[in-house]
Amino acid sequence: MIRDINRKKTVKNAWRITKNRALTCLRIRVPGGHLEARHLELMKKVAEIYGNGTVHLTTRQGFEIPGIPFEKMAEINNLITDYIAFTGQHLSTEVISSREGYPAAGTRNISACIGNRVCPFANFDTTKMALEIEKTVYPNDFHVKIAVTGCPNDCIKAHMQDIGVIGQALPEYETQSCIGCEACVKNCRKKVTGALSMVDFKVERDPRRCIGCGECVLVCPTQAWTRNPQKFFRLVVMGRTGKKNPRLAAPFAEWVTAKVVLGIMENLYPYIQQYIDKSLVKEHVGYIVDRTGYQVFRDWLLRGITLNPEARIAPTMQWSGYMYGYDTDAWDTKSTIPGSL
Repeated sequence: MIRDINRKKTVKNAWRITKNRALTCLRIRVPGGHLEARHLELMKKVAEIYGNGTVHLTTRQGFEIPGIPFEKMAEINNLITDYIAFTGQHLSTEVISSREGYPAAGTRNISACIGNRVCPFANFDTTKMALEIEKTVYPNDFHVKIAVTGCPNDCIKAHMQDIGVIGQALPEYETQSCIGCEACVKNCRKKVTGALSMVDFKVERDPRRCIGCGECVLVCPTQAWTRNPQKFFRLVVMGRTGKKNPRLAAPFAEWVTAKVVLGIMENLYPYIQQYIDKSLVKEHVGYIVDRTGYQVFRDWLLRGITLNPEARIAPTMQWSGYMYGYDTDAWDTKSTIPGSL
């Protein structure tokens, strides 16, 4: 039976090849990290009847159910059809009704923090945005990781993704409502970037330093600060872990609209198609950018996009990170560390 398994098709279609050659592991996408509680019963059923009774919660907010015999794949694919229809409303009718599972390799689950449905710091509905991105980029074979976070606190770790979407609030100031208490100024100085200052008993905002966190709105006792109803976003790009060169993502765009965000997401995939190293099983997009250079990457992502007037795009890019083994010769050995034996 195992010899008859098409490994490539199996992996692409939501199933893992595991260290136990007789068993597989089911991957379940949860776009935006949000689902109806009734679907947890389905996970429990699959795990207890077909698997080993456990469920692994992945770092990308999905589920993996291990210990499933390969011969049960078709039966489980049939069982999860309703869940696929719920989470994959953007997928084609053929995918949903095929009862052959659904594609889960390549572009990973779009993860998101809990957003402004719950969190007072979040500047927008992260789940809604994650679903819009999911509709734009999924399914796709290219290995891409995208995460959405409601504010610069970055609880979802957007800076560790190929593309991170960070909500920005454009603060608006009403001088007549301000009592000069300096609560916003002190808070911004201590907790954020120091973008606010008192000038002639009124608050001035430095737009170069303001990151759109919305903290000034939250601490103002008289509502002199409010959020502009227009939603804006910062995009950070090419963060990654891995064996070659771990690094944090760097700002690519800020104060862009949702329309611009989705256009950039859509343009990412033709860029990958054009420059990916086809000799590899997969290649993270960050290494493609290293090879082509930032300017080529930037031009591809902005093709055909009309930027909103507030938008700013980084003219150059420098990523922080390190290379394994390049500077370890200078490390202290055990004999030179104070207090070592």
